Amino acid sequence: MVRRIVVVGMGYVGIPIAALFADVPGFEVVGVQRRSKRSGWKIDWLNKGKNPIGGDEPGLSELIGRVVKKKTFKVVEDISACKNAEAVLIDVQTPTDADRVPDYSSLKEVSAQVGKHMRPKTLVVVESTVAPGTTDNVVKPLLEKSSGMKTGKDFSLAFCYERVMVGRLIKNIVELPRIIGGIDDESTKRALELYKHVVKAGLCPTDTLTAEVTKVVENTYRDVNIAFANEVALVCESLGVDAFKVRELVNTLPNDPKNPASNPVRNMHFPGGGVGGHCLPKDPWLLKHGLDSYGKSKFYPKVIVASRELNDAMPGHVVDLLEEALATHGKKLKGAKIAILGVAFLENSDDTRNTPSATLYEKLKKRGAQPVLHDPLVRDFELPFTRDLDEAVRNADAVILSTKHKEYVTLDLKKLKNKLATPVLIDCRNAYNEETAAKAKLTYRGVGKGKRRK
Repeated sequence: MVRRIVVVGMGYVGIPIAALFADVPGFEVVGVQRRSKRSGWKIDWLNKGKNPIGGDEPGLSELIGRVVKKKTFKVVEDISACKNAEAVLIDVQTPTDADRVPDYSSLKEVSAQVGKHMRPKTLVVVESTVAPGTTDNVVKPLLEKSSGMKTGKDFSLAFCYERVMVGRLIKNIVELPRIIGGIDDESTKRALELYKHVVKAGLCPTDTLTAEVTKVVENTYRDVNIAFANEVALVCESLGVDAFKVRELVNTLPNDPKNPASNPVRNMHFPGGGVGGHCLPKDPWLLKHGLDSYGKSKFYPKVIVASRELNDAMPGHVVDLLEEALATHGKKLKGAKIAILGVAFLENSDDTRNTPSATLYEKLKKRGAQPVLHDPLVRDFELPFTRDLDEAVRNADAVILSTKHKEYVTLDLKKLKNKLATPVLIDCRNAYNEETAAKAKLTYRGVGKGKRRK
């Protein structure tokens, strides 16, 4: 008997999970993707067996080609495909708006449409990251209203969040433990049975609300740790020491496996010019939104909010470093051409979601500069950019390394210097060192790279 799965949303989560299920004997998978101006092209690409996700993504292209050839995976734009599905996975984006409130327009629309078309006994799984309380208070009522059925009695509902990372999408889905929270015991049981077919690591059953909190806390933990590293970087810049050397030395503290609590291992994160991606810039706000909406007592998460704000401020700090470096050459920021290397938020990927390069671009424009964005991997972006590196850097008054793509790390700094109108290099990702830049006669500034006073 063929088991049919529908995955709604063909993005960084939906594509790999759909392809993995389609590779399991006995499964057929239909992906649903809206034919929008920005993403509609993915439908034709995927149906031809082509991978629409750029950058280094081990195994994904081969997997997509294989399941399309097997005819166990196809993509459509009609969500009525849900009517014949045993399970429906919801993988739509859930961003936050300018007021840091979750934008659930896609989630609400899809939930209502799934409910309209799904048959009794369907298992619906929300994989999109949401604020705590969303599955029970937003998705469940929409499914019940549009379907005329009751959760637990007529259909099952679970929240099972992804732990994907660009550059290792398949690896993370298959090899990392999966947290599964059903709306009731039967929903949890059914979701556990489904995911065991693609997840080799442990499956961790819990309730829906606990799973939702775990997801946003997981990413908030990382965001807070990055904020700590960024604050240390600012301290080190002021004191005139290298934050990356400090990090290296801090992380030498060993862990005692016999008694970890007696000497916990240190794992200081990397500082940088800003935090991007779909998760970290918004998940702390999702956590706070869930707390504000459904918490029993009024509590303000000061550390979480301050950390998020500090990370948001790092592109502004990069502009300050730039302005100081330009001043050493008697050059003002206003009117200066600034080449920003990297549009994607993550090295060697094409993922531009919440990229700090966009914030950096806008801040430079606001202060009168003439920024030019460059990226060798990105196909489409809301801001103008070029894929011609020479065009970006020629006659520029400074270069800002925003993303640590391979192409940038291997740049010949002497040749780069000869193309610039003003020899200034700002390093947001510890890609270079001051000695190498000095040999190329470049004025170098880096996040966390303090200059010792003589």
